[in-house]
This record gives sequence, structure tokens and C-alpha cells, in this order.
Amino acid sequence: MLITEEQRLSFRNEGYFFLDNVIPPAQVEGLREECQRYIDSFDAEMEAKGVTVNGLNHYKKRYFISRRGLESPTITDFLFSDLMGDICSAMLGENAFLFHEQYVVKFAEVGTKFGWHQDSGYVGHYHRPFLSCWCALDDMSIENGTVSVLPYSAIGMTPDDLYDHEIESGSNDKIGYQGDHPGVPALVPAGSIVIFSSRTFHRSGPNTTSGVRRCYLAQYSAEPIMNREGTGLWGQAVPILKEGQLCRPQV
Repeated sequence: MLITEEQRLSFRNEGYFFLDNVIPPAQVEGLREECQRYIDSFDAEMEAKGVTVNGLNHYKKRYFISRRGLESPTITDFLFSDLMGDICSAMLGENAFLFHEQYVVKFAEVGTKFGWHQDSGYVGHYHRPFLSCWCALDDMSIENGTVSVLPYSAIGMTPDDLYDHEIESGSNDKIGYQGDHPGVPALVPAGSIVIFSSRTFHRSGPNTTSGVRRCYLAQYSAEPIMNREGTGLWGQAVPILKEGQLCRPQV
């Protein structure tokens, strides 16, 4: 089995576990190539406008490339692969949905940090926890700003606790934990996946190396997540599993 009982227990008790070297090398390379294609597109757009900032994207510094998965066959093949279906089945059950997906890129020596937060903190209202799959597209280290996770036991929280978050001045990041616990860094090779709950606190440091640091975040939910008013979807709700059967959308 891809996911062991020990890993399930770690997720249940501490909110996370690591899967080393599970993404096939050819798929890692394909995701890298798509990432660069989008970066080149954003750069060309910023150059044409004569700006260095376009939304959350900063020219040659950092990029958030979100919701491109259903327009790129390469990304779609990964999001709805047997691998991701197996992860969803093990962690969410027989029915699961793609909720959100994005690249996060930190360029050499200028990539910024992100403070402690819960992904659920960005939704802004109470909901059933969803699953975050943080996919390393480069070998990860402290120096290049890998993700660190905060075990539930470190702050005495339960798997369903949702904390208040405050906007950090200067970065506009949402911060939900101000303590001094260092967390557990994901020192994993490219092709690995850090699995954690949307209630798990995590953060990442700056990239101080001479190379780019790329990750791809795929998030799945056991049910569609609605907005606060209940009138529409908060994110996406594209089925990946229906009664245990893998679904593959057409691109």
C-alpha cells in the first residue's frame, strides 16, 4: 500500500506525513516545464506593461500560478493520476474533489518567506478540513525555503481546531500562530509529497540559495466547500473519485 498505517496515524495525531520519491521523474519534469512556460508568459505580460508586479507575481522573484490544472493536459494528468487517486482514497474516502491547485515558485536569493498559517484560515469560515498535497519539484532544504509543518501536539490542538488569523503588515500574509516552536522541516528530494491537513499549521522560509525553488500544491476535499453564504463554491469541486472510481476530466 502507498500509505502505511503508521502514516495514517501520524496524520490523525499530528496532522501530516511525508511520502518520499513517489512522483515519477518524467512527471516531475513535465510539471517543471509547465511551470516555466507559465512563468515565461507572466514575464512577457509584465514586460509589455512595464511593471514588475502583477497580482501576487513579482518579476523574477516569486510566482503563484493557480488554477491552470484543467487547461494543461500535463497538469491534469498529474492531478487525476492513479497516484493522487490513491492518496485521496486513503485519506478522504470513496468520494473526493479537486479543491484548489497552484505552483509556488521562489527565485534564487530573493524568494520570500511565509508565516505560520492554516490553509483553512484562508477560506474564512468553518468547513470540513481538506487535504493539502505539497509536491516538491526540487530537492528541498532549509536554505531554499522548504515547508515546515507544526505537529498538533506542539501546541495542544485537535485535528478540527480552526484558529483566528491576522494579516501581517508588509506581506499581507495571514498568520495564525506566533509561538517559537520551529516545526518539522520537509527535507525531501524532488518527487516527494508532503501530506497535511488544511488545519495543520505550516510555513516556509526564504530561498537563500543560487537556484530556483519550485513546488506544486494540489488540494482535495471530501465534499464541495461552499462560500460563507452557502450560495456557491468557495474554490473548485472537480470530482477525482466517485464511489471509489477514479475520474479523469477531459481537457
